[in-house]
Amino acid sequence: MKKKKCIAMLLAGGQGTRLFALTNSVAKPAVSFGAKYRIIDFPLSNCTNSGIDTVGVLTQYQPLILNEYVGNGEPWDLDRSFGGVHILPPYQAKAGGEWYKGTANAIYQNLHFLDEYDSEHVLILSGDHIYKMDYSKMLGEHVAHNADCTIAVIDVPQQEASRFGIMNFSDDMRITSFQEKPKKPQSNHASMGIYIFKKDVLVRELNADAADKTSVNDFGKNIIPNMLNSGCKMFAYAFEGYWKDVGTVRSLWEANMDLLGDHPAFDLGDPSFKIYSRNEPLPPSYIGATGKFINSIMTTGCEIYGKVINSVIGEGVTVKEGSVIENSVVMDGAVIGKNVHINYGMVDDNVVIGDGAIIGDSTSDKNSIALIGRDTIIKNGTKIKHGEIVDKGSML
Repeated sequence: MKKKKCIAMLLAGGQGTRLFALTNSVAKPAVSFGAKYRIIDFPLSNCTNSGIDTVGVLTQYQPLILNEYVGNGEPWDLDRSFGGVHILPPYQAKAGGEWYKGTANAIYQNLHFLDEYDSEHVLILSGDHIYKMDYSKMLGEHVAHNADCTIAVIDVPQQEASRFGIMNFSDDMRITSFQEKPKKPQSNHASMGIYIFKKDVLVRELNADAADKTSVNDFGKNIIPNMLNSGCKMFAYAFEGYWKDVGTVRSLWEANMDLLGDHPAFDLGDPSFKIYSRNEPLPPSYIGATGKFINSIMTTGCEIYGKVINSVIGEGVTVKEGSVIENSVVMDGAVIGKNVHINYGMVDDNVVIGDGAIIGDSTSDKNSIALIGRDTIIKNGTKIKHGEIVDKGSML
């Protein structure tokens, strides 16, 4: 069998509780982003752009929409006869089976997938980050260092450091300490949750972790500290581009806003590093005589008869006359009635908002986004305050 130099394992099974209504019925990586994408498009596209053609997608929570979206991997050029993309849910084996207990346990339960392709190295990715990254450069440094494990690192604001795995490293980038979400961080060098392991080292460490009954089977809490304590060669790979953990409503809103303006913080238009997605063919968008579209982005199939300001509009959205949408994200298939006002809001897929509704109010701000979950119907004249969360079934 031909041996792969590196395969990727994409952790996409998290429940995403901090996204509230956005993830009640879909896995977090399947949440819409940036008018035409889903979060999972970014790590999958990064793999394609990095020459990594074999990806295992580990799913668990609400996987149906995610599984259908990924499909055979064709949009990302991952429909390969040897390799390609594979959905890897928990399964019942002859010797028993169980839900993935942690990030490390998820990989452990799929060691057979690593054996099938017999790669030299394994790239571990998270499915809830927005960024562009050429993993081949990280792999090159990993091989040059003859590292057992290489961890991608980015500097974050010191006040946010306690949310991440924090490390220190020497001048040659060798990691000297690592703490998962420390209360008093010793630096602002944060793990991006992107790891490259030598395959044989990873298998050894996962087997040892599985045998440890005290372990919570997590890379940041168990695997990485144990390897460091045992003297493994571990190196940091510094990343300086745009990277956003979109695990909260506010961070997801911020990442969408980062796409706007003449000089956006995150540019999706670079043809040399394209982000691919699975999109249904829709007719071009239309801005009617009463419509205005200011400092905003949208994709195909939209009809805009109201005013859209500083917002991100997904596929097939209708905004009727007299409505104003500002500082907001409206996802695929939403219908916004007449004389609706949305400010600092996030509207999920296929929401219908009745005439005269107000989403957010005069005190709205980016710290308290009003959120409406997918498939929800909002009745005429409804008022939803800033920070309020409305889910399907509310039928306000």
